[in-house]
Amino acid sequence: MELYPLFTIALALSLDAFGVALCIGLNNQTKSVNKIGFIISFGLFQFLFSYIGAYVGFLFNTYVATLPIIIGGMIISLVGVLMIVEGFKNEGKCPLLKPKMYLILGMSVSIDAMVVGFTVLNNITKVVLFKDTLFIGGITLIMSTLAFIISRYLKKIEVVGKYADYIGGTILIIFGLKMMFF
Repeated sequence: MELYPLFTIALALSLDAFGVALCIGLNNQTKSVNKIGFIISFGLFQFLFSYIGAYVGFLFNTYVATLPIIIGGMIISLVGVLMIVEGFKNEGKCPLLKPKMYLILGMSVSIDAMVVGFTVLNNITKVVLFKDTLFIGGITLIMSTLAFIISRYLKKIEVVGKYADYIGGTILIIFGLKMMFF
């Protein structure tokens, strides 16, 4: 695939990971090791899911491809609700920073990459496919890193820092609903 369309696809696919990384970065309990874990998870799953989607795309029809988007949207919305509940409880533990959340969120934000693989990338050779999907994962890795850098500065704004769980939870719910219905 040519660079410009591939870059546009990669950028669009990375926006979910960007939004989730921004929300996680706003949490005061997020440490550098957590950020690195999420960055790697988001990039790896974007690559892996787009590759798998493209490789087995000819086996699935349009109906089957839309089902994972709904499941991914439900998971991201549920995580948003957990963030808001955590903001009310304020127990000092963040549910997003548990090790299993690296996998759950990494897969959730990458479901759309599998769908793109089903529909767009499934008619190219294996070598080109590997390079294209690796490019998608790399763009997601860069965008997630940028989100964590931006969140560091947004956190310094008193209102954002004070209500970060509520803001982040609301954003995740909106992303989840967008994935399911739009």
